[in-house]
Amino acid sequence: MTAESAAAAAHATVYGYPRQGPDRELKKAIEGYWKGRVSAAALRETAARLRRATWRQLADSGIHEVPTGDFSYYDHMLDTTVMTGAIPDRHRAAVEADALDGYFAMARGTQEVAPLEMTKWFDTNYHYLVPELGPDTVFAADSAKQVAELREALALGLTAARPVLVGPVTYLLLAKPAPGVAADFEPLTLLERLLPVYAEVLADLRAAGAEWVQLDEPALVQDRTPAELEATGRAYRELAAGTDRPKLLVASYFDRLGDALPALTRTPIEGLALDFTGPAAGNVEALAAVGGLPGRRLVAGIVDGRNIWINDLEKSLATLGTLLGLAGRVDVAASCSLLHVPLDATAERDIDPGIARWLAFARQKTGEIVTLARGLSHGTEAVSGQLAANRADLTSRSGSPLIHDPAVRARAAAVTDADTRRFPAYPQRAPAQRAHLGLPLLPTTTIGSFPQTPQLRTARADLRAGRIGTAAYEERIEAEIGEVVAFQEETGIDVLVHGEPERNDMVQYFAERLSGYLATRHGWVQSYGTRYVRPPVLAGDISRPDPLTVRWTSYAQSLTERPVKGMLTGPVTMLAWSFVRDDQPLGDTARQVALALRDEVADLEAAGTSVIQVDEPALRETLPLRAADRDGYLAWATEAFRLTTAGVRPDTQIHTHMCYAEFGDIVQAIDDLDADVISLEAARSHMQVARELAAHGYPREAGPGVYDIHSPRVPSAGEAAGLLRKGLEAIPADRLWVNPDCGLKTRAWPETRASLENLVAAARTVRAELPDAATH
Repeated sequence: MTAESAAAAAHATVYGYPRQGPDRELKKAIEGYWKGRVSAAALRETAARLRRATWRQLADSGIHEVPTGDFSYYDHMLDTTVMTGAIPDRHRAAVEADALDGYFAMARGTQEVAPLEMTKWFDTNYHYLVPELGPDTVFAADSAKQVAELREALALGLTAARPVLVGPVTYLLLAKPAPGVAADFEPLTLLERLLPVYAEVLADLRAAGAEWVQLDEPALVQDRTPAELEATGRAYRELAAGTDRPKLLVASYFDRLGDALPALTRTPIEGLALDFTGPAAGNVEALAAVGGLPGRRLVAGIVDGRNIWINDLEKSLATLGTLLGLAGRVDVAASCSLLHVPLDATAERDIDPGIARWLAFARQKTGEIVTLARGLSHGTEAVSGQLAANRADLTSRSGSPLIHDPAVRARAAAVTDADTRRFPAYPQRAPAQRAHLGLPLLPTTTIGSFPQTPQLRTARADLRAGRIGTAAYEERIEAEIGEVVAFQEETGIDVLVHGEPERNDMVQYFAERLSGYLATRHGWVQSYGTRYVRPPVLAGDISRPDPLTVRWTSYAQSLTERPVKGMLTGPVTMLAWSFVRDDQPLGDTARQVALALRDEVADLEAAGTSVIQVDEPALRETLPLRAADRDGYLAWATEAFRLTTAGVRPDTQIHTHMCYAEFGDIVQAIDDLDADVISLEAARSHMQVARELAAHGYPREAGPGVYDIHSPRVPSAGEAAGLLRKGLEAIPADRLWVNPDCGLKTRAWPETRASLENLVAAARTVRAELPDAATH
């Protein structure tokens, strides 16, 4: 096919779409089902209605090939576990008794059985359920979901519907050894056992009417060993060798494909979908270097599927023009599933229209994709109006005074290395902190947030609607803080928190009070399961006009003699959980945020706060997928944390918190933060992070979590004590803290109360077993 015919054949497509519905209908239906207020039939009908609405909207906007199978009640990796029959033994009876309840038991656990481990999906804030595999795992195909959803789309007349599956290599590379399996077991050794299951699913989809099936292999954009690359080639040669199958489109995203690109092009697959945005722009040269895809299909991910800024259409068309000479057919798509962006920017009525014109959420991105496909097929004159409007919007953004604040830039430029170093070192300041705080061995604390009560949510809604004034709302906040402080004192927790009742979200709360940020009203994005967040938009230079947290922290401290932690969200997490600006290096933006937070730390300390926690759960999440890119990232990320915290007195104790990620890769960076105490998720991973800290020789204090807050189950005091004893095998008692995995905002009060009472009881039990507890 010539470049001209490839251009004429260009179609618009997407890899996936937000699942929740315009008013988060799916979340509400699922949570209603969990509470017994929504029937299984009603839940399924809500899900089907949302799928139909999404497909119709995509088709009506000009998307030629809609995705199916990307919809999920909870998580697409969990769906793949069901599709392959890799159900953990502890969940098998529940799944066999009721497939839907068993599915949710794997995701959330029950009082009797623990859920699957949960961790971050590559370098996004989406969380997936980790498959548990071992040498005895038996796979069995179950394509019911995938086939049913394809048939739903075909019944609507969407004959080009394309099922989307997690690819077999990525599924195995993201899996972990099941409990009781040797830690060095490599799930990829199960590939030969898994491929026939995928072949069966592909055959079922072909029989149901699929012409193409997309197999997502994002794990291939990471550094892979020769053995893993050889396994990838073997997998796709075997799957492509099947005669009763659809055409195969292998998709990668989030970064450049690297050595996996030639491994895939040497197989008989019919198409590749590649990311061409950000660091993945290097895929253009890499594709040319391997000779392109002559006679085969290339789906070009040219619209950023992870950020919300409008596309530079002229630049993208130039890239697409280059790609025309490298493939038999070029189609246009977003760089990844649009799951990672909100639904519709036109719903944001509160954002200045002059700024809103810079934003593209999922619906606007589909419009950009359709415009690019049309421009590629019919020439720029066919989309001249769209190109002119886009050019004006880009110019408006680059010249806006919101973007540039000379005072902020001057302050950031004046930062020196001394501003990022804390003196004295931890061994000298730790005794001062212990004397000042007077804590026992194995001190107990929580991560920060407490359950947000119905009364609090009602007060917040009443304030927004004008039914109550600020004074009445603040009375409610004070009442909530008083209840939280009293409960912690009664329970016996050593270092208290104020519970964060004034905060709707740990990033948005700060963003709404910092200059340079924009907050959305309807910009919901799925984080995990039914948990949705509204990432704010980091639009311009950042500064702090007024104190952010001092008032409520000081109020809580006035109610108790015990130390109350000041609670801040760190600079890296402020970036990672926002839609960050793309017109300057991330390190420059992080430094601006760090300076604003440094002012807050100073004000908290001046107000009498002796313990200040600066949360950085996204430090590992934002780690570049390629090892060659990591040193540069970690240098500015750790510097930003130290810039935030380095100005305090020696006897002020700095905490940080991280959760739901793989920490083994960044233990040195955790050390480089120079925090006095770090709390980390550890309950689902059975204290793995404690062992990783010990192996590194981590010299400071740590609190690996003993209470999994992402499950409704209440851990017993004995269970928490068992985890605590495991922690003591790796971390000395004088440096070990006792805490939950994460904040308690999403939990209900009854389970929170019982779990924390058990946590304190466990700490007391294990503390009494220590020989030096009485003299500490």
